[in-house]
Amino acid sequence: MPGLPYLMCLITLKLRVNSMGKFGFSISKGRQIDYEANDRRVADYIFAREPSFRSCIECGGCAATCTTGNHTKFSLRELHILIKRGENNLARQTMKKCMLCGKCTLVCPRGVNTRNIVVLAKQAFQIFDKHAV
Repeated sequence: MPGLPYLMCLITLKLRVNSMGKFGFSISKGRQIDYEANDRRVADYIFAREPSFRSCIECGGCAATCTTGNHTKFSLRELHILIKRGENNLARQTMKKCMLCGKCTLVCPRGVNTRNIVVLAKQAFQIFDKHAV
């Protein structure tokens, strides 16, 4: 029967071995965007009804002035990117936070009607997904 010092040594050795493999870093899951698999119907719906949506250069001016973005994790810039990529599930969740105040439209250097884009996106989700956002 091994003594207590021997068991303590085994426990310490086991802890060292288990913690050696981590090194304080983790490997992130890959995030490749499969544009063919994504649903771009919402983006096409907006492009057809709001031509200024194509002018957006994702500069972040809208996100910087956004009242909602100052108090929550909301970015209109991110929303535009998600819609253009066709990542509608995340866009639908993000869009619920917009208050439609219109400050983003006032500061846009390209004159993008961002408020109308959010309204059109909500309409598109209602048409294509059969439920309101």
